[in-house]
Amino acid sequence: MSDLKKKFEAAVANSKNLTERPDNATLLKIYALYKQASSGDNTEKKPGFVDMVGRAKWDAWNGLKGTAEKAAMQQYVDLIESLS
Repeated sequence: MSDLKKKFEAAVANSKNLTERPDNATLLKIYALYKQASSGDNTEKKPGFVDMVGRAKWDAWNGLKGTAEKAAMQQYVDLIESLS
């Protein structure tokens, strides 16, 4: 396993133990980076208009389309470290 993958997994674990809850925009960024790093580009169907939370998550993840898996992992690690 690569060092980046280990750092990413550690950051995922650390994200559950942050001292204070990040704002919604930061939470969406965390979600989107995690999905991009673990699943790649968003290929899921866009949620309907009434599912505002699902739609916000979908939009955040879709905004990272084309970002390489390793780049998303590194951004995720950096973001979680900045919040810890």
